[in-house]
Amino acid sequence: MSYFVTLIAILLVYMSLCFVVSLIRKRNDVADVAWGLGFVLMTGASFFLSGDSGIRGMLVGVLVSIWGLRLAWHIHRRNKGKAEDYRYLAWRKEWGKWFYIRSYFQVYLLQGLFLFLIVSPVLLINKNAGPSLVLLDFLGVAVWLVGFYFEALGDAQLARFIKNPENKGKLMQSGLWAYTRHPNYFGEVVQWWGLWLIALSVPGAWLGIVGPMTITFLILKVSGVPMLEKKLEGNPEFAEYKRKTSIFIPLPRK
Repeated sequence: MSYFVTLIAILLVYMSLCFVVSLIRKRNDVADVAWGLGFVLMTGASFFLSGDSGIRGMLVGVLVSIWGLRLAWHIHRRNKGKAEDYRYLAWRKEWGKWFYIRSYFQVYLLQGLFLFLIVSPVLLINKNAGPSLVLLDFLGVAVWLVGFYFEALGDAQLARFIKNPENKGKLMQSGLWAYTRHPNYFGEVVQWWGLWLIALSVPGAWLGIVGPMTITFLILKVSGVPMLEKKLEGNPEFAEYKRKTSIFIPLPRK
Protein backbone atom coordinates (compact mmCIF):
# COMPACT_ATOMS: atom_id res chain seq x y z
CA MET A 1 0.00 0.00 0.00
CA SER A 2 1.41 3.40 -0.95
CA TYR A 3 2.42 6.08 1.53
CA PHE A 4 -0.55 8.40 0.96
CA VAL A 5 -3.14 5.61 0.63
CA THR A 6 -2.02 4.20 3.98
CA LEU A 7 -2.28 7.62 5.61
CA ILE A 8 -5.77 8.14 4.18
CA ALA A 9 -6.82 4.74 5.57
CA ILE A 10 -5.44 5.64 9.01
CA LEU A 11 -7.28 8.95 8.95
CA LEU A 12 -10.54 7.30 7.87
CA VAL A 13 -10.36 4.84 10.78
CA TYR A 14 -9.53 7.65 13.19
CA MET A 15 -12.44 9.87 12.14
CA SER A 16 -14.83 6.90 12.19
CA LEU A 17 -13.75 6.06 15.75
CA CYS A 18 -14.26 9.68 16.77
CA PHE A 19 -17.78 9.49 15.33
CA VAL A 20 -18.47 6.39 17.43
CA VAL A 21 -17.21 8.22 20.54
CA SER A 22 -19.55 11.11 19.71
CA LEU A 23 -22.50 8.69 19.60
CA ILE A 24 -21.55 7.24 22.97
CA ARG A 25 -21.08 10.66 24.55
CA LYS A 26 -24.08 12.12 22.68
CA ARG A 27 -22.19 15.26 21.70
CA ASN A 28 -20.66 16.11 18.34
CA ASP A 29 -18.14 18.59 19.72
CA VAL A 30 -15.93 15.54 20.20
CA ALA A 31 -14.85 16.54 16.69
CA ASP A 32 -13.31 19.75 18.02
CA VAL A 33 -10.99 17.89 20.40
CA ALA A 34 -10.27 15.29 17.72
CA TRP A 35 -9.13 18.05 15.34
CA GLY A 36 -5.78 18.82 16.98
CA LEU A 37 -5.12 15.19 17.90
CA GLY A 38 -5.71 14.16 14.28
CA PHE A 39 -2.80 16.33 13.13
CA VAL A 40 -0.54 14.76 15.74
CA LEU A 41 -1.63 11.29 14.56
CA MET A 42 -1.02 12.03 10.87
CA THR A 43 2.33 13.66 11.55
CA GLY A 44 3.51 10.72 13.64
CA ALA A 45 2.16 8.11 11.23
CA SER A 46 3.80 9.78 8.22
CA PHE A 47 7.10 10.05 10.09
CA PHE A 48 7.22 6.34 10.87
CA LEU A 49 5.89 5.25 7.47
CA SER A 50 8.59 7.18 5.64
CA GLY A 51 11.40 5.56 7.58
CA ASP A 52 13.82 8.40 6.81
CA SER A 53 12.37 11.85 7.49
CA GLY A 54 15.59 13.20 8.96
CA ILE A 55 15.97 16.17 11.28
CA ARG A 56 13.39 18.22 9.35
CA GLY A 57 10.74 15.55 9.92
CA MET A 58 11.56 15.52 13.63
CA LEU A 59 11.38 19.31 13.72
CA VAL A 60 7.91 19.59 12.20
CA GLY A 61 6.81 16.61 14.28
CA VAL A 62 7.64 18.53 17.46
CA LEU A 63 5.98 21.73 16.22
CA VAL A 64 2.75 20.03 15.12
CA SER A 65 2.60 17.98 18.34
CA ILE A 66 2.98 21.07 20.52
CA TRP A 67 0.25 22.85 18.55
CA GLY A 68 -2.15 19.89 18.30
CA LEU A 69 -1.88 18.70 21.91
CA ARG A 70 -2.24 22.22 23.32
CA LEU A 71 -5.27 22.92 21.15
CA ALA A 72 -6.97 19.62 22.03
CA TRP A 73 -6.38 20.15 25.76
CA HIS A 74 -7.60 23.74 25.58
CA ILE A 75 -10.85 22.75 23.83
CA HIS A 76 -11.37 19.81 26.21
CA ARG A 77 -11.06 22.09 29.25
CA ARG A 78 -13.30 24.71 27.64
CA ASN A 79 -16.08 22.19 26.90
CA LYS A 80 -15.83 20.14 30.10
CA GLY A 81 -18.99 20.29 32.17
CA LYS A 82 -20.85 22.38 29.58
CA ALA A 83 -23.61 21.61 27.11
CA GLU A 84 -22.74 20.62 23.55
CA ASP A 85 -21.39 23.49 21.43
CA TYR A 86 -24.14 25.73 20.03
CA ARG A 87 -23.23 24.90 16.41
CA TYR A 88 -23.83 21.18 16.86
CA LEU A 89 -26.98 21.75 18.92
CA ALA A 90 -28.39 23.79 16.05
CA TRP A 91 -27.54 21.04 13.57
CA ARG A 92 -29.26 18.42 15.74
CA LYS A 93 -32.51 20.34 15.33
CA GLU A 94 -31.94 21.26 11.69
CA TRP A 95 -30.94 17.80 10.45
CA GLY A 96 -33.64 15.86 12.31
CA LYS A 97 -33.78 12.16 11.38
CA TRP A 98 -30.73 12.59 9.12
CA PHE A 99 -28.61 13.85 12.00
CA TYR A 100 -26.39 10.76 12.41
CA ILE A 101 -25.72 10.23 8.71
CA ARG A 102 -25.05 13.90 8.09
CA SER A 103 -22.86 14.10 11.19
CA TYR A 104 -20.66 11.27 9.94
CA PHE A 105 -20.22 12.74 6.47
CA GLN A 106 -20.50 16.51 7.05
CA VAL A 107 -18.69 16.72 10.39
CA TYR A 108 -16.25 13.81 10.68
CA LEU A 109 -15.38 12.75 7.13
CA LEU A 110 -15.39 16.32 5.83
CA GLN A 111 -13.18 17.36 8.73
CA GLY A 112 -10.88 14.47 7.87
CA LEU A 113 -10.61 15.75 4.29
CA PHE A 114 -9.71 19.25 5.44
CA LEU A 115 -7.25 17.83 7.96
CA PHE A 116 -5.49 15.85 5.24
CA LEU A 117 -5.20 18.91 2.99
CA ILE A 118 -3.93 21.16 5.79
CA VAL A 119 -1.32 18.69 7.03
CA SER A 120 -0.04 18.05 3.49
CA PRO A 121 3.18 20.13 3.92
CA VAL A 122 4.17 17.89 6.83
CA LEU A 123 3.33 14.70 4.90
CA LEU A 124 5.50 15.88 2.01
CA ILE A 125 8.37 16.72 4.37
CA ASN A 126 8.24 13.25 5.88
CA LYS A 127 8.06 11.59 2.47
CA ASN A 128 11.22 13.35 1.24
CA ALA A 129 13.95 13.91 3.79
CA GLY A 130 15.52 16.69 1.71
CA PRO A 131 18.80 18.48 2.51
CA SER A 132 20.06 19.47 5.94
CA LEU A 133 18.39 22.41 7.67
CA VAL A 134 18.83 25.70 5.83
CA LEU A 135 17.92 29.33 6.51
CA LEU A 136 14.39 28.82 5.18
CA ASP A 137 13.76 26.21 7.90
CA PHE A 138 14.70 28.66 10.63
CA LEU A 139 12.54 31.34 9.03
CA GLY A 140 9.63 28.90 9.04
CA VAL A 141 10.19 28.13 12.73
CA ALA A 142 10.28 31.87 13.51
CA VAL A 143 6.96 32.38 11.69
CA TRP A 144 5.49 29.36 13.50
CA LEU A 145 6.56 30.78 16.86
CA VAL A 146 4.80 34.07 16.11
CA GLY A 147 1.64 32.15 15.26
CA PHE A 148 1.86 29.95 18.36
CA TYR A 149 2.31 33.05 20.53
CA PHE A 150 -0.88 34.64 19.19
CA GLU A 151 -2.95 31.48 19.39
CA ALA A 152 -1.82 30.23 22.79
CA LEU A 153 -1.76 33.64 24.50
CA GLY A 154 -5.01 34.72 22.86
CA ASP A 155 -6.76 31.56 24.10
CA ALA A 156 -5.29 31.99 27.59
CA GLN A 157 -6.33 35.64 27.84
CA LEU A 158 -9.87 34.86 26.72
CA ALA A 159 -10.20 31.89 29.11
CA ARG A 160 -9.03 34.06 32.02
CA PHE A 161 -11.46 36.82 31.02
CA ILE A 162 -14.44 34.45 30.81
CA LYS A 163 -13.56 32.81 34.12
CA ASN A 164 -13.93 36.12 35.95
CA PRO A 165 -17.62 36.46 36.98
CA GLU A 166 -17.32 40.26 36.79
CA ASN A 167 -16.96 39.96 33.01
CA LYS A 168 -20.24 38.11 32.45
CA GLY A 169 -21.92 39.55 29.36
CA LYS A 170 -18.90 41.68 28.51
CA LEU A 171 -16.71 41.48 25.42
CA MET A 172 -12.99 40.68 25.59
CA GLN A 173 -11.14 43.74 24.27
CA SER A 174 -7.79 43.78 26.07
CA GLY A 175 -4.42 42.09 25.56
CA LEU A 176 -4.00 40.70 22.05
CA TRP A 177 -7.74 41.16 21.55
CA ALA A 178 -7.16 44.92 21.42
CA TYR A 179 -5.24 44.53 18.14
CA THR A 180 -7.28 41.85 16.36
CA ARG A 181 -10.75 40.47 16.98
CA HIS A 182 -9.43 36.95 16.44
CA PRO A 183 -5.81 36.60 17.67
CA ASN A 184 -6.16 32.85 18.16
CA TYR A 185 -7.40 32.30 14.60
CA PHE A 186 -4.68 34.58 13.25
CA GLY A 187 -2.09 32.55 15.15
CA GLU A 188 -3.38 29.23 13.82
CA VAL A 189 -3.18 30.41 10.22
CA VAL A 190 0.32 31.86 10.68
CA GLN A 191 1.62 28.58 12.16
CA TRP A 192 0.63 26.64 9.05
CA TRP A 193 2.28 29.18 6.77
CA GLY A 194 5.40 28.72 8.88
CA LEU A 195 5.28 24.95 8.43
CA TRP A 196 4.87 25.41 4.69
CA LEU A 197 8.02 27.59 4.62
CA ILE A 198 9.90 24.68 6.21
CA ALA A 199 8.48 22.36 3.54
CA LEU A 200 9.92 24.52 0.76
CA SER A 201 13.36 23.02 1.44
CA VAL A 202 12.06 19.60 0.34
CA PRO A 203 11.84 18.73 -3.40
CA GLY A 204 8.30 19.12 -4.70
CA ALA A 205 6.89 20.15 -1.32
CA TRP A 206 5.87 23.57 -2.63
CA LEU A 207 2.66 21.74 -3.60
CA GLY A 208 1.93 21.69 0.12
CA ILE A 209 0.78 25.32 -0.20
CA VAL A 210 -2.69 23.76 -0.34
CA GLY A 211 -2.32 23.32 3.44
CA PRO A 212 -2.01 26.94 4.60
CA MET A 213 -4.38 28.06 1.84
CA THR A 214 -7.06 25.65 3.08
CA ILE A 215 -6.80 26.67 6.75
CA THR A 216 -6.76 30.36 5.76
CA PHE A 217 -9.91 29.92 3.65
CA LEU A 218 -11.73 27.91 6.33
CA ILE A 219 -10.99 30.37 9.11
CA LEU A 220 -11.63 33.56 7.14
CA LYS A 221 -14.59 32.43 5.04
CA VAL A 222 -16.26 29.34 6.55
CA SER A 223 -16.14 28.05 10.11
CA GLY A 224 -13.91 30.46 12.01
CA VAL A 225 -14.30 34.21 11.79
CA PRO A 226 -17.73 34.37 10.04
CA MET A 227 -19.51 32.08 12.54
CA LEU A 228 -18.06 33.81 15.59
CA GLU A 229 -18.71 37.29 14.22
CA LYS A 230 -22.34 36.32 13.57
CA LYS A 231 -22.67 35.05 17.14
CA LEU A 232 -21.20 38.28 18.54
CA GLU A 233 -23.62 40.52 16.62
CA GLY A 234 -26.02 40.27 19.55
CA ASN A 235 -23.51 41.78 21.99
CA PRO A 236 -24.14 45.53 22.49
CA GLU A 237 -20.38 46.21 22.75
CA PHE A 238 -19.57 44.49 19.48
CA ALA A 239 -20.42 47.32 17.07
CA GLU A 240 -17.93 49.69 18.68
CA TYR A 241 -15.33 46.94 19.08
CA LYS A 242 -15.79 46.01 15.42
CA ARG A 243 -15.33 49.64 14.34
CA LYS A 244 -12.10 50.11 16.29
CA THR A 245 -10.38 46.73 15.98
CA SER A 246 -8.88 44.88 13.01
CA ILE A 247 -10.82 41.78 12.08
CA PHE A 248 -7.80 39.50 11.61
CA ILE A 249 -4.29 40.93 11.13
CA PRO A 250 -3.08 42.63 14.35
CA LEU A 251 -3.09 46.41 13.92
CA PRO A 252 -3.20 49.44 16.24
CA ARG A 253 -6.75 50.35 17.27
CA LYS A 254 -8.49 53.09 15.32
